Amino acid sequence: MRNVRQLITVALLSAGFTLVLSRWLFPPVQVVWSGSTSEAQYTSLVDKIWSARGSGGYGSVAPTQFTDAAQVATPAVVNIRSVQEVNGSFFRSGSFSGATGSGVVVSPDGYIVTNHHVVERGVEIKVTLSNKKEYNAELVGSDPSTDIALLKVDAAGLPFLLFGNSDSTRVGEWVLAVGNPFNLTSTVTAGIISAKGRNINILGGGGTIESFIQTDAAVNSGNSGGALVNSLGELIGVNTAIITQSGNYEGYSFAVPSNLVQKVVRDLREFGSVQRAYLGVGIEDVSNEVAEELGLPDAFGVLVNRVSAQGAAADAGLSVGDVILSINGIATQTTPELQELVGRLRPGEDVRLDYWRKGQRRQLMLTLKDAANSFNLSRYKGDELLEELGIELRNLNSTEQKKWGFTGVSVSSVRRGSRVYDTNMQPGFILSRVNGNRVSNIGEAIEAIRLANNSLVLDGYYQGEDDLYSYRLRKR
Repeated sequence: MRNVRQLITVALLSAGFTLVLSRWLFPPVQVVWSGSTSEAQYTSLVDKIWSARGSGGYGSVAPTQFTDAAQVATPAVVNIRSVQEVNGSFFRSGSFSGATGSGVVVSPDGYIVTNHHVVERGVEIKVTLSNKKEYNAELVGSDPSTDIALLKVDAAGLPFLLFGNSDSTRVGEWVLAVGNPFNLTSTVTAGIISAKGRNINILGGGGTIESFIQTDAAVNSGNSGGALVNSLGELIGVNTAIITQSGNYEGYSFAVPSNLVQKVVRDLREFGSVQRAYLGVGIEDVSNEVAEELGLPDAFGVLVNRVSAQGAAADAGLSVGDVILSINGIATQTTPELQELVGRLRPGEDVRLDYWRKGQRRQLMLTLKDAANSFNLSRYKGDELLEELGIELRNLNSTEQKKWGFTGVSVSSVRRGSRVYDTNMQPGFILSRVNGNRVSNIGEAIEAIRLANNSLVLDGYYQGEDDLYSYRLRKR
């Protein structure tokens, strides 16, 4: 027994001596890191890995057990079937097609988040829960610029997911994608976050916000609108797109970050439309050449290449050539990151902006505006005239106004068999005057129509045409 104790003692002393000697001969490498991780943080991580290796451990720093997260997420992800009219309004064809996708229940009283493209042009939306119960869903609102839509079903006590903080997610973190690919129900796949703040130019249009979370969790047709969750089962993104040549998953998928989704959901619930805030600038990423020219320590930040007259940035004194470094203390390394941060705010909100000018870091406060350079929030949904006249309206953004050269509101849809339908007005008509009175936004158009007598004259234009179109109808 005594010999055994001696052997154990000698073994422990030898192991300790070997560890001390290896740390003395091969100290941790000191790395200067110019990105978002500081030198001290990076050195600490290296020390952590070195300690694990010195003690003979190679374990993961995060759990790879996803059963609890899957059990939480699966009941809250639903199947969505949207019956869509194909060119029915324009050609009067009456033909229909269907789209399928996924959705995420975000409150027990039946609010469901999905993608705009899943329910776009839907005349009937069916939601099927994981327990096979089926509901007719109402479209609360939809936002093409973020590809997010909000549905409501008449139910209570539904399983739902809590929103996580997408800002705190890290590249390399394990995530789960939950959805209904190929019409299969409740499918769970796993992967890691491959990148953040990705812009893949899939949504199109000047006002879109693409700051996707990129992951290698398998996502296929039917997954759109499904949940991207972390290992705690928190919703950190809504799966939206893949990059593919075959039409199926080829390695990377993209999700709208949960912090942006939350803002869109709040707006749609409160206003029926998204309250989009703008800085009033044109932006681009900072290249290495621009960084050297401006004296920036690194190619970091977003370069201002245009300042709109009467916009929020112009009012605050921002100039062409300035580099935006952060908003409210959150770094803006790329244009998608800046667009996402601003997209999470509303017109009228004050923000603190750090920027680089003439070799110095500076700071200013500005008040965000909407596309029409107003601080006001619009409480009109655009569907207030749907029952009375059969039309839905939306405001023109500043890009459309500049491109087309006129102001007004766009007719986004015309209901079959309605009063306006009988005039042969087409979706896309830009309404500029009501009974001779100019209108420039939804609120003005609705008020002008409601204050008019029984006779209505709606004047306006179609994109790409110079002719003025007039539609006459009676309100009742």
